[in-house]
Amino acid sequence: MDLFAEQERKNAESVRPLPARMRPRNLSEFVGQQHLLAPGKLLRRLIDADRLGSIILFGPPGTGKTTLAQLLARETGRHFEQLSAVLHGVKELREVLAAARDRLAVSAQGTLLFIDEIHRFNRAQQDALLADVEDGTVTLIGATTSNPYFAVNGALLSRSQLLEFQPRSEQELTELLSRALSDPERGLGQVAIAAEPGALEHLARLCEGDARQALSILETAALSNAPPVQLSRTLFDESLARRAIQYDVDGDEHYDCASALIKSIRGSDVDAGIYWLARMLEGGEDVRFLCRRLVILASEDIGNADPQALPLAVACFQACEQIGLPECQLTLSQTVAYLALAPKSNAATTAIGQARQDVRQHSIVPVPKHLRDGHYAGARQLGRGIGYQYAHDHPEGVVSQAYLGVDREYYQPVPRGFEQQLAERLVQLRQLLKSGPGAPQPKQPES
Repeated sequence: MDLFAEQERKNAESVRPLPARMRPRNLSEFVGQQHLLAPGKLLRRLIDADRLGSIILFGPPGTGKTTLAQLLARETGRHFEQLSAVLHGVKELREVLAAARDRLAVSAQGTLLFIDEIHRFNRAQQDALLADVEDGTVTLIGATTSNPYFAVNGALLSRSQLLEFQPRSEQELTELLSRALSDPERGLGQVAIAAEPGALEHLARLCEGDARQALSILETAALSNAPPVQLSRTLFDESLARRAIQYDVDGDEHYDCASALIKSIRGSDVDAGIYWLARMLEGGEDVRFLCRRLVILASEDIGNADPQALPLAVACFQACEQIGLPECQLTLSQTVAYLALAPKSNAATTAIGQARQDVRQHSIVPVPKHLRDGHYAGARQLGRGIGYQYAHDHPEGVVSQAYLGVDREYYQPVPRGFEQQLAERLVQLRQLLKSGPGAPQPKQPES
């Protein structure tokens, strides 16, 4: 009977995918995350001292979050329970928590509750965990690919350690692939397979730190060909078909890549700007979002240093609306290149910021009477519009009169691009505006 059961176990094991079969059985087999698990590091110290508390693990897929949760339960002697926030709700959660209380009362055994994709739980579902996490009934290990500061409520975060997982390095992935090839029990060691020099390293580069994807592609390449199998770069490329770009249009990748795009253009690195544009397009980013960001940047970071930047960005927006993908990628690329190479100025951005701050923090400046609307009956009796001088009646097209009533200088052009010419003209205009009898007298803003 025991032999039959063992054979049944082996048969069941053989049909499981390679990534599942190759899961580490103990911490010594776990590859990666040495910034947490190396001797003397935080997580290792907690395990060694048997002081493991609730933890939120966040990081890209395929970095070992689920595997580590299972190993932590094994290392600490806790009962392991696993829920998926995608598949389970409050009912299942409460059943697990009730069983954990009973287990603790009867056998004094703690429970490690692993919740995958914990960011999918709504606030009420996350709140249902609080009491049992706080009193130690369960040790919570939550896993998420999203930024927990956005996805997990603050009360739960305050009761948990926050640990960030990093993508596995190419060297670490290559080690995992080599192990899978040589392992005769759980891996592919029983199959006649050989890898060309550099082939496993090539696959590791393709998978960008995702061990699950790397092992899946290795299995596909190995088992889709009759033995003996010769693993090569070409075979891995064919098995991958098309790389899955890690990108979440509603999550961290969206905001991080958008930030990188804008900062690269602002910093005049055209190549980086084109790359981040491509990354977002490949990830399925909304073209209208990209266009809006470019229009904003044209005013915020270029302004009058190149007055053509804003019309070009607006034209790009209109063209993309009319054309759509894939062709509008050409328009976006042209626009990103132009904006990156354009001279930069944030003078308009700074000016409106300072002016609005004055409006919010200081006494409101009344509109001078001579500038007020005088096109209604009785306006003159109220003194509205009297004394206003029409600028076009003067030879320079400029007349010295109070337009604000107090002395303020918000716009400070930079000595770059077309704004350098504006700066020279501005010096002349300010001198002219302040030279006549109607010019405002200097006055400091109120504190």
